[in-house]
Amino acid sequence: MSDASNDVLVDITDRVGTVTLNRPDKLNTLAIPTVDRLVEALREVAASDDVRVVVLAANGPMFCAGADQAEMVDRVPQEWEPIVRHYLDPVREIVGMDKPVIASLHGNTVGGGLGLALASDFRIAADGIRLGAPFTRIGLAGCDMSAGWFLPRMVGLTMAQDLMFTGRLVDAAEALDIGLIHRVVSPEDHSAEVAQFAVQLAAGPPIAHAWTKRAIHRSLGVDMEGEFEFEIFAQVTCIQTEDHREGVRAFQEKRPAEYRGV
Repeated sequence: MSDASNDVLVDITDRVGTVTLNRPDKLNTLAIPTVDRLVEALREVAASDDVRVVVLAANGPMFCAGADQAEMVDRVPQEWEPIVRHYLDPVREIVGMDKPVIASLHGNTVGGGLGLALASDFRIAADGIRLGAPFTRIGLAGCDMSAGWFLPRMVGLTMAQDLMFTGRLVDAAEALDIGLIHRVVSPEDHSAEVAQFAVQLAAGPPIAHAWTKRAIHRSLGVDMEGEFEFEIFAQVTCIQTEDHREGVRAFQEKRPAEYRGV
C-alpha cells in the first residue's frame, strides 16, 4: 500500500485548523489510505486545544471527485461492507466534532466529495463549482457517503429525489437557490472569504458553538445510524451488480452505459 501521509495536510494557524485534500493529480479522489489519513487529520484538529474552527479544503482544480476508481475491484459482500462503512468515518468525524467545520469548495464536488461537504456546517463555494451525487450513473445507490441522510433534510424531499435518482450536477446558482451551499464567491476572492469567515467564527464562543452544533444535529432526528446502516446495505448490494460494473466500464470508455437491471 502506498504512503498516504501527504494525501491530507494539516495546518493550524490563528485558531483555525485547515485540513487539505492533497491528491490534485488524482482529482482528490478518496482511496482507502486517503480516507485513513483524512480521519486521522480530522481527529487531530478536533482534539487540538489550539483549534476552534476547522476548514476542509483541497489543492488542485477541484475539491473532490469522489471515491478512487482503483478501489472498484471485485470483492465479495463481506469484503465490501467494512470498506463502505469506513468511507462514512470522515463524515462521522466532521459531524461528531464540537468545532464548526467550513467546507471550502471549488471545481467538481461530487460523490464522496459532496458527502464531506454535506457533513460540514458551512459550505462556501467558488463560482464555477458543480455539485452532485452521481452514484446512480454507475449503477450505485444514490444514498452513498451520507447523501441519503443529509440531502432530504437540507434541500427537501422533492429536490433530493431529483438529485439522487438522476445523479445530475448543479451549478453554483442552483446550489445556492436550493440551500445546498451557504454562499458563492468569485474564484479570486474565495480563499480570502473562507479565511475571513473562519477567523470570525474562531473569535466566537467555542462552548456555545459546540452546543449549537450538537443541538442542530440532534434536531435532525435520532436515527442517523439507522440511515447509515441502510446506506451500507444498499451500497454493498449495488456494488455486486453487473449494472455497476457496466457503469464503471462506460465511464472509463466515455460512452453511454447500457444497464440491464442485473
